[in-house]
Amino acid sequence: MRSYSVNFPQIGFKLGFQNPSIPSQQFNTFPFKYCPPSHFDNYKLSAFSRIQKYGSRDRFLIVASMDWDMSSFSLDDRIDSDGSIGYAFSSSEGEESDGDIILNPITDVDIPTSSERYRQPDDVLTATAQKLTMMGRSHRRNRIKYGIFINIGLVTFLIVLLLLLDSHAWRIVRLPLPPFHLIFPFIVSAVLVSCAGYICVPLFRISKMQVVISKWPARHSSKKKLTTTMGGLFLIPIGVVVAEVLVGFSSIEVSGASIATIAFAAIGLIDDVLCLVKRRRIGLSPWIRIMLEVAVGAWFCFWLCTRNIASPYSIKMVVPLPLPLGLISMGGSYLLLTLLTFVSMVNGVELTDGLDGLAGGTAALSFIGMSIAVLPICSDLSVFGASMAGACVGFLFHNRYKASVFMGDTGTLALGGALAAMAASTGMFFPLLISSGVIVLEALSVVLQVSYFKTTKRLHGVGRRLFKAVPLHYHLESCGIKEPVIVAGTYMISCILMLYAGYVGLISV
Repeated sequence: MRSYSVNFPQIGFKLGFQNPSIPSQQFNTFPFKYCPPSHFDNYKLSAFSRIQKYGSRDRFLIVASMDWDMSSFSLDDRIDSDGSIGYAFSSSEGEESDGDIILNPITDVDIPTSSERYRQPDDVLTATAQKLTMMGRSHRRNRIKYGIFINIGLVTFLIVLLLLLDSHAWRIVRLPLPPFHLIFPFIVSAVLVSCAGYICVPLFRISKMQVVISKWPARHSSKKKLTTTMGGLFLIPIGVVVAEVLVGFSSIEVSGASIATIAFAAIGLIDDVLCLVKRRRIGLSPWIRIMLEVAVGAWFCFWLCTRNIASPYSIKMVVPLPLPLGLISMGGSYLLLTLLTFVSMVNGVELTDGLDGLAGGTAALSFIGMSIAVLPICSDLSVFGASMAGACVGFLFHNRYKASVFMGDTGTLALGGALAAMAASTGMFFPLLISSGVIVLEALSVVLQVSYFKTTKRLHGVGRRLFKAVPLHYHLESCGIKEPVIVAGTYMISCILMLYAGYVGLISV
């Protein structure tokens, strides 16, 4: 045990410890209170006048005040009767001392009473709370880093893939294509949307355009309730305008897909505005919104019948499938399939938009898959897909974990409409089903949950559920999987589906 030589005038202390592992710096933190010599004049102390013990089972402190006019003591080590090592600190200057204390306490407080000896100090509780807070902030920072890494990985993968496609596109379409046919619209849209976000997001925040979160799951109500929404207002127009400018406003297919995209964005905008005005999760009535979606889909079917669009082998209303199926003529069923695709895709993308970056990343991969699939049929429409994919990637710079803006129904409905328009214009419904497999699975989970609940309630009187929550990403989150992990896993699955969808589209023509 270390020896400590301390000059403490007028008062002596005896310190005994059974546990010698206590750090030496704790000697400076004991709450000693200095008493002037005049206070001892009323006491006739022959030895020790006052003893106070406090501490725990394994260590204790004995503080004893000694007569101020006792003779000088030397610091010596001795073994007390209880087996502890004692140290005596006494005055070395006697009565003529000026009374200055060399070793000052940190705080001028009294020794704790018997009722307070085992009570934890407030500063300890405060320090513990601060440590817990810093641990929570550290976990959030780690998740934010995960969101950045996921975003960087997705962008790198798409850029490398599009560069490879542009370098080998002439082998696919057997026609001369301009250099950087797909990578250029992708990069331009991504940069413009990313820059526009730094201007629009603060304006949306000032305008109080904040998302209304439903009660389930509860963790989202506290974490995402102050996030701005309606990011589709700068996401969709940039993607559409870039595509139209690069094709010179001369492509009928791109014009039809652009009009359908803007029409669905208008429906989503009405829904978002009503949500903000009413401060409710639901804006438009579900039946009214479905009727509007059906109306836009019916208009697009009429447009397909009246316009001379590019189609496989110049035959309309056919669906290309891999061999041995080949081209399948649908006739009037083609219009019904188109209508069903519009309604299912716009609602599927909306259901996918529940986690930070989930809808934007999966939609970008779906657009790239469709751009590869339609490249031999309509190269201009592939430019439209690449431009929309770049817009989604640029939006991810503001929508990754932790998101500063959501796209809202303005963006989700428009993205779903754009994907459906690309498939309906070329007959590539099967590649769309593959490339948007995650979106289809999210929508299918809701359908299964509702159907199973209603069926079991009718049979047993009590409704049962297949999932803890729907859509599927909420079920995974309820199982304890972290949000960035779900998003990263979804991206990897979507990458595989996208590559396979592009391959199926190329061998189907």
